[in-house]
Amino acid sequence: MTEPVPLTTSHAIGVSTPPVHDLTIGDLLRSAAAAAPDQLGLIEGIPLGDGAVRRQWTYAELLADSERTARALLHRFAPGSHIAIWAHNIPEWELLEFGCALAGMVIVTVNPAFQRHELQYVLTQSKARAIFVVPSHRGNAMLATAQGVQADCPELQDIISFDDWDDFLAGADQFTGELPEVASTDPVMLQYTSGTTGFPKGALLHHRGLVNNGHHFVDRLGIDDGDVYVQTMPLFHTGGSVVGVLGCVSKHLTQVLVREFEPGLVIELSQTYKSNTMLGVPTMLVAILEHPDFAGADLSPLKALCSGGSLVPEHLVRTLEEKLGAPFTIIFGQTECSPVSSMTRPTDTIEDKAGTIGLPMPNVEVRIVDPESGETLPIGEVGEYLTRGYHVMHEYFEMPEATAEAIDTDGWLHTGDLAAMDDRGYCTVEGRLKDMIIRGGENIYPRELEELLFAHAAVGEVAVVGLPDDNWGETVGAFIRPAPGAAVDKQQLFNYLREHLAPHKTPRQWFAVDEFPFTGSGKIQKYKLRQQWIDGEWNEL
Repeated sequence: MTEPVPLTTSHAIGVSTPPVHDLTIGDLLRSAAAAAPDQLGLIEGIPLGDGAVRRQWTYAELLADSERTARALLHRFAPGSHIAIWAHNIPEWELLEFGCALAGMVIVTVNPAFQRHELQYVLTQSKARAIFVVPSHRGNAMLATAQGVQADCPELQDIISFDDWDDFLAGADQFTGELPEVASTDPVMLQYTSGTTGFPKGALLHHRGLVNNGHHFVDRLGIDDGDVYVQTMPLFHTGGSVVGVLGCVSKHLTQVLVREFEPGLVIELSQTYKSNTMLGVPTMLVAILEHPDFAGADLSPLKALCSGGSLVPEHLVRTLEEKLGAPFTIIFGQTECSPVSSMTRPTDTIEDKAGTIGLPMPNVEVRIVDPESGETLPIGEVGEYLTRGYHVMHEYFEMPEATAEAIDTDGWLHTGDLAAMDDRGYCTVEGRLKDMIIRGGENIYPRELEELLFAHAAVGEVAVVGLPDDNWGETVGAFIRPAPGAAVDKQQLFNYLREHLAPHKTPRQWFAVDEFPFTGSGKIQKYKLRQQWIDGEWNEL
């Protein structure tokens, strides 16, 4: 096998296998049901006790119930309708995901943590015709909230409680038509961006992008047909509903759906069902390692670990592989690209797994450009990460100006991420374009500081943020959550960084954090930290 020719500019093209297939989500599910009808496709991963029974579906049963859901939807709503789902991880969420796809409708995903004004915004902006909602979750009175905002959501004609699911399904018997023809390029999911920089926009995603992205993810992850996948990521996020759900169906996996993340439950489910893979943001994986049940658990069937959405330092990658006995990979992307655009491989070195985001996904292009000129940069220079291919969203729903800003005339999605590419096509992420700190004309990339601080034993989590300053424009602030049993000693950390960094990069302001503000996908909301500091809510150490 010939060695690849080293790149001379920061433009890499992914391999051509697996190919891109023109499939809908319905096609994908039907194919799985035909190929593996008796294979368990979905298990309800709830805690046992008090008579609880974990429901389960074979792929044949999953298809039958999804088609019934589609007919029940068509009894009430026309193809093309936008249908919101506001719930934690329950099997009915997935039945609606498949049912909407089969009925030619668009799923609108809603974070269960949303409050009244956030819900009203999403329902109104998405033009949702209906919302399926659990009565409450974690003290959030969701059904009452939905009923309270209905009058302010002009398109919202129906609120359906998941407690009334059987009554809703009965409508399928009254629908006498056929399921509609659906094209692979049709929109199927409206996912609202995480909001790391402000109010969310609705990324309108299509069948072709989601089906292929999920398949290519599990293929690169290195798991086999019929394996077991414990699903910990929230379904309202693409990490759950796309790479999790659709990835599982593409390889006929048994998906064990965790209702809500609790490390002890994940350990028990992984052991009970002999899970072969574990996916979670770094805080999830660390919580599993630190749980008292971990030491006595047999997790030997694990063959693949994966994380994304946040920095994973080298020492954590080594720890995960050592303690869980499986190769680690990192995924990178965003909602707007269905969502994965780059990913490491299980066979990559520890240094590449911790320090890079890997190579472009199959049939995907990645380019690093000068944010001002748009020119492709030489190898090794930091610029904006762009991606192009089958995976890019249609648009930000009814936001033409924002869409034009995100997707240029040549089809490149401008992600707003800062990265550099080496001559193999591997990229390192340096932060967000909007997160870049400009102190006295010097560019400072928070990622560099965060990597160093993560490696310190006293640091559990960290966010480095640019804070407004009259003299310098911005100064560097470090928000630290201490590691268990540790305390933040700012002089110690300052001295530690000074051993590695130029003086102008070293934080001058330090803050101890009990809990960070996170997006639904596990990313720290730096803009909130910055605004809280401006509002006087933080005191320096």
